[in-house]
Amino acid sequence: MASSTVGYGISKLQIDDEWASAAPNLRINLSILPPHQVQLAKMLLEMNQSHLFEHWPELGVNDDDKLAFFDQVARLDASYPGGLASYIKTARELLADSKSGKNPFDGFSPSVPSGEVLTFGDDKFIQYEEAGVREARKAAFVLVAGGLGERLGYNGIKVALPQESTTGTCFLQHYIESILALQETSCRLAQGEGPTEIPLAIMTSDDTYLRTIELLESNAYFGMKPTQVKLLKQEKVACLDDNDARLAVDPNNKYKIQTKPHGHGDVHSLLYSSGLLKEWLDAGRKWVLFFQDTNGLLFKAIPAALGVSATNKYHVNSLAVPRKAKEAIGGITKLTHQDGRTMVINVEYNQLDPLLRATGSPDGDVNCETGYSPFPGNINQLIFEIGPYMEELSKTGGAIKEFVNPKYKDSTKTAFKSSTRLECMMQDYPKTLPPSARVGFTVMETWYAYAPVKNNPEDAAKVPKGNPCHSATSGEMAIYRANSLILRKAGVKVDDPVHHIFNGQEVEVWPRIVWKPKWGLTFSSIRSKVGRNCSITQKSTIAIKGRNIHLEDFALDGALVIDSIDDAAEVKVGGSVHNAGWTIEGVDFKDTSVAEEVRIRGFKINKVEQLEKNL
Repeated sequence: MASSTVGYGISKLQIDDEWASAAPNLRINLSILPPHQVQLAKMLLEMNQSHLFEHWPELGVNDDDKLAFFDQVARLDASYPGGLASYIKTARELLADSKSGKNPFDGFSPSVPSGEVLTFGDDKFIQYEEAGVREARKAAFVLVAGGLGERLGYNGIKVALPQESTTGTCFLQHYIESILALQETSCRLAQGEGPTEIPLAIMTSDDTYLRTIELLESNAYFGMKPTQVKLLKQEKVACLDDNDARLAVDPNNKYKIQTKPHGHGDVHSLLYSSGLLKEWLDAGRKWVLFFQDTNGLLFKAIPAALGVSATNKYHVNSLAVPRKAKEAIGGITKLTHQDGRTMVINVEYNQLDPLLRATGSPDGDVNCETGYSPFPGNINQLIFEIGPYMEELSKTGGAIKEFVNPKYKDSTKTAFKSSTRLECMMQDYPKTLPPSARVGFTVMETWYAYAPVKNNPEDAAKVPKGNPCHSATSGEMAIYRANSLILRKAGVKVDDPVHHIFNGQEVEVWPRIVWKPKWGLTFSSIRSKVGRNCSITQKSTIAIKGRNIHLEDFALDGALVIDSIDDAAEVKVGGSVHNAGWTIEGVDFKDTSVAEEVRIRGFKINKVEQLEKNL
């Protein structure tokens, strides 16, 4: 058996003396490798990766580890568009550009692209919301959820984190219930025409895949049919040791290549290679919406943004928020090259200002008459039209323009402090699009569209006053603020907030107002369920769980939890509710006797007294 395998290698792969001299330790072990692994070995040597075999002992020693090494190489090769050789070749090009200091924006001039700027609750906003809800049944959603909550001080997966403490609803539950509310309303408006279920794909990683399945299965998929949910798993990519793109050996296992995450740009190749995108297109779906794992406000903005895409026939629509000049958030920018090429993409804040200064704007990134930069802030929530998206991916295989960010030991740029790898971001998809592609943006006010949870308490406490903390504390308080302001706009008298400091962060504490998405999917639906003479005091808490609950002549000073059966007719709630309510008590995030998901907020809710109604 061994001699036939070696014979295969010599006859089919032309293993010559040069190969033998390049990797003698590999040559003496060839007899244990099946033909496909010999092919991979030849590819590695052709790409000057012979160092991977320098430590290999003679035949018969650690043979299982050697085979496992090639199993890993096979996975790395299969998961990257074009294979591992393409990855190494691209890495060499990008590392050479990095070493020479090449500017990726050479020859480009920035300008403000065209898009829509919306004001919550006005006539245009409502029209877009209505259009978006009608389109929703033809959409598919993609949640990018490959990360753990360690950066937040939370050891679970981020989508399992409660987005607010009043009901304990986790992010994934809220997202699924929002999609189901869109599904129900959109299909009712369509009166049975077209798709009747909205699918959800979740991109996971080795870190989150099994825990995401467990979260879904232990909660009956939060009301969604299991067949509606598809999990995709992102593989990691090989690390690079030097400017020659030599693959890094894992410091803990000499028979393993060190790997790191490639970035959320992998979502495009996964959708394409899995066949899911084609399945959606064949089923008559028109839109795919990408969103990230810990923005509790996002679905307040989704209907109107989808309406903008449908009305303006955008192939790509980036959701954005007003952005202060030089704020640490990327700006949506139109780039025009000297040769006439154009593209509309996200430009990172630390690149946008120098690019403007270098191309005729001596002041760089400055605020305009609105008080904000003319370049809106990218929040990494994207809406693509599926047809043009599929057409583009059929050309690229889902490969996204990559970048490399090595940390050099010194100014010679000849050695790295630690291994690096290629990375890609899902918002860079438009870089490969032709000028004819219709790429736009939708700017939403931050208070109802963007409150991500991504910083731990210590880092959040260091954020300069007036800048967003993006912590579990600020994320929860942003939900209460948004819901309070929405009810105010609908005619409810809602008290002003008070200021408190939790975990070193000063926040506004509004009434704790929450509702299920099926109650308040759009502003129009909320306004239709709120009548005259309604008021809520600052100390109050209200959780609305039923679909058809209507408030009228209603005054709340305390805590109220109210539910109704889904098929009930209009259920009116009025009168005065007064009780001791639920109080907020500060906790120390260093107090390990308190659960992680509580202490990272810096407060807990004490349920002193409440009225519960089931109608």
